[in-house]
Amino acid sequence: MKVVRIAVGSENPVKINAVKAIFGNDVQGLTVPSGVSEQPWGDDETLLGAKNRAVSALREAQANIGIGLEGGVQLIGETLYVCNWGALVDEEGLEIVAGGARFPLPEEIKKQLALGEELGPVISRFESRADVNKKEGAIGIFTDGAISRTDMYEQIIQMLFGQYKFYSS
Repeated sequence: MKVVRIAVGSENPVKINAVKAIFGNDVQGLTVPSGVSEQPWGDDETLLGAKNRAVSALREAQANIGIGLEGGVQLIGETLYVCNWGALVDEEGLEIVAGGARFPLPEEIKKQLALGEELGPVISRFESRADVNKKEGAIGIFTDGAISRTDMYEQIIQMLFGQYKFYSS
């Protein structure tokens, strides 16, 4: 069987650990541009960021599989929700996507994001904790630790991996 080397379009330990949990340890994280806003707004921009990261990681690492994970926010009515997308691309050109959990954000956080701030630093200030985006994430805060950011991304990776096995066989 061919050795599969996986490149993740991020050096964030949350994202790398989520991929390792599903694919094993042959995973390399690297910083690549998302090609979207620092704080993506909407599913389209967030998904595009995940796809861009996956393609860039695949190319830069000369890997067999590239994975991109992108977190964003989505306005539905007057409520701002967290949204998350993942993309997997392989060296044959196969592209697979999957979305993750959504949950509403408090109005005070929505206001700060509307002013151009990013969710990670806003949540860190909101909770008086450093680097929340590299730890439990907003989902960990708002589920009181029941679901971590790594858990959320693991579910997306599981969906990507399951689809990959289906479509590549």
